[in-house]
Amino acid sequence: MLSERQMMILRAVVRDFTNTGVPVGSKALAKQLPIHVSSATIRNEMAALEEQGLIKKTHSSSGRIPSVEGYRYYVDHLVKPDPLRPNDMDVIQSSLGGDFHKIDEIISQSATILSNLTSYTAFTLKPELKDSRLSGFRLVPLGKRQVMAILVTDSGDVENQTFDVNESVTGDQLEAVVRLINDQLVGLTLPEVVKKLQADIPMKIANYLQSPQGFLDIFGDVLTRAAQERFYVGGRLNLLNFSQDSDVDSLKSLYSLIDKTDDIANVLGRPDDKISVQIGNEMTNDALRNFSLITATYDVNQHGRGMIAILGPTRMPYSRMLGIVGAFREELAKKLLDYYRFYDE
Repeated sequence: MLSERQMMILRAVVRDFTNTGVPVGSKALAKQLPIHVSSATIRNEMAALEEQGLIKKTHSSSGRIPSVEGYRYYVDHLVKPDPLRPNDMDVIQSSLGGDFHKIDEIISQSATILSNLTSYTAFTLKPELKDSRLSGFRLVPLGKRQVMAILVTDSGDVENQTFDVNESVTGDQLEAVVRLINDQLVGLTLPEVVKKLQADIPMKIANYLQSPQGFLDIFGDVLTRAAQERFYVGGRLNLLNFSQDSDVDSLKSLYSLIDKTDDIANVLGRPDDKISVQIGNEMTNDALRNFSLITATYDVNQHGRGMIAILGPTRMPYSRMLGIVGAFREELAKKLLDYYRFYDE
């Protein structure tokens, strides 16, 4: 348990190091603290904080910097989210105020907005789709034996894929298949549709198509894309601004992690309603040992829950970042609810 003075000193060390990147000494702290304390007393308190593993000495300076444990204590007990700056709110609302035609466009734009606001790398995940239902399927002739398959879910997601049709397949056959799909599968959840595709649907399609496998593969691909989790990343290059690794292989590992959906999904995890902060080696992937990750969910009622996150240096201004993430998730939820209300009308 820290004393009030020790908490005051730890807060000052974190904030000073965040602002300057320079190890903090007792003389500098003496000028910053709101109470008058001698440098000798501050040195004694810093020694106590160091003994508890909350600050540490660097090789190049007599000053101290926060440890991962020190940041953890600061985030858990001392930090308070800053109120959002008026111009930040203007940027969020104007950027989300555009005319979007798909949920994915909103989520993708959100990653860019969040990255621009924080100067870090941002991730956004659309609301989970396990309860989404198939609301329609169409095949649109494009000419020259090309057809576009269009799948629509009740959450407003639209997926499409273009494919070539064998010359032996007629328009009437394709229309019969579309009627079959809509009669048998519309209203089912996407996982239920997948099960039906592996059960009786292929035999029924075979009544209309001599070789149904090609169509089933196309329909399965479009369905998989509609059902899969989709992360959007904004500000990939921002990682270069604060990565402590100049080693090319380390940077490659970092970017490889970001580009792999399964890997980044494991890092982001599944936070609950509160905003979550992971610091340094608290994350299981060694490529992130010098980074901090702030994640937050946003709720769009019956349409599910999505996620936003920012990845930045361990030496990030947590108060400001927590304020931005907290406000942004609320504005994003409002935008999506407006979209769903428009779509449902």
